[in-house]
Amino acid sequence: LLAPTEMSSPSLKTGAYILIGVGALTMLMGFLGCLGAVNEIRCLLGLYFACLMVILITQVAAGLVIYFQKESLKEELSVIVESLIQSYDPSNDDKRNLQDTWDYVQRQVACCGWTGAKDWESNKILINKSMTEYPCSCSNSSKDLEVDSGFCNLDDPVNSTATYADWPVHEQGCMDGVEKWLKDNLGVILGVCTGVAVIELLGMILSISLCKNIHSEDYTKVPKS
Repeated sequence: LLAPTEMSSPSLKTGAYILIGVGALTMLMGFLGCLGAVNEIRCLLGLYFACLMVILITQVAAGLVIYFQKESLKEELSVIVESLIQSYDPSNDDKRNLQDTWDYVQRQVACCGWTGAKDWESNKILINKSMTEYPCSCSNSSKDLEVDSGFCNLDDPVNSTATYADWPVHEQGCMDGVEKWLKDNLGVILGVCTGVAVIELLGMILSISLCKNIHSEDYTKVPKS
């Protein structure tokens, strides 16, 4: 079995912590914004504005990191996935979630392995089975559509041993498949990101406007000497 450190990545951990932080900040931001708007509290509206600005800056920074570090991230993902494939074991409940996630990716993207089906030849269980079994989530055969995970038996193997070339699986590797999906949906992704950024900017403008209105009202209420 792999040690926990072999299935981790500093960049991915950092990204996960950023997402967790942004999620917590968003919840706090929504609470402060509602409370400040209802009770006309300037300091809370100011905090709401600050939170929105931090989130927007974080999103831009995360996008820049992903863009400029994409090759490094790809290499780290490659190491993680190759380690996962090598130790993949349907009977191992400790890694069930991670393995199910990888099976889901292979089914949805219609891919097999990271660079190709050959990656699965390093799996210990398949080696012991003389490659007469293959990952079900890689299958391009209609008979395996209802099987979500685990290994499927190769029908009538020619010899007592087989290779990935004998498997009824997708030829495309998941690295190429994911890259193709991102390119095909780049417009949608950019549109959603732009829409979120515009909404956040509108929230910042609205909070500033409310602060000014509250300040003006407070100023008019001050009795003139």
